[in-house]
Amino acid sequence: QVQLVESGGGLVQPGGSLRLSCAASGFTLDRNAIGWFRQAPGKERAGVSCIDYKRASTYFADSVKGRFTISRDNAKSTVYLQMNNLEPEDTAVYYCATRNYYCSGYSSDYNYWGQGTQVTVSS
Repeated sequence: QVQLVESGGGLVQPGGSLRLSCAASGFTLDRNAIGWFRQAPGKERAGVSCIDYKRASTYFADSVKGRFTISRDNAKSTVYLQMNNLEPEDTAVYYCATRNYYCSGYSSDYNYWGQGTQVTVSS
C-alpha cells in the first residue's frame, strides 16, 4: 500500500526556518519523483518544488527560489523540503505527492498524496 506521510510543519516567525519531511512507503522511492505542493486558505493547490528519480530538482514557485531546498534520501525513503527565511505568504498546508520518474508542475499528474502538514508563518 502506497503511503506518504508529511511531518515537520508548525508555527514559525517570519525569517525562521522549517524542514518538512515526506516519508514514503509501499513503493520504490528511487524510481519516483516527489513533488511538494501547498494550498493556502481560499487558494488553489500550487506546486512548490519537485525532485525526480535522478535527483534533479525543480522549483515551480519563483517566490521560493533561493529560500527552499529539496533533497532526498532514498535509503530512508524520505524527501525533505528545507524552508529558510520564511514569509507570511508561505503559510499553507504543504503536501507531498509522487509520480513515476520525472517531475511535473501539475497536481493532476501525481498518483498518490500525503495528508498534508500545516505551516504557519506569523509573528
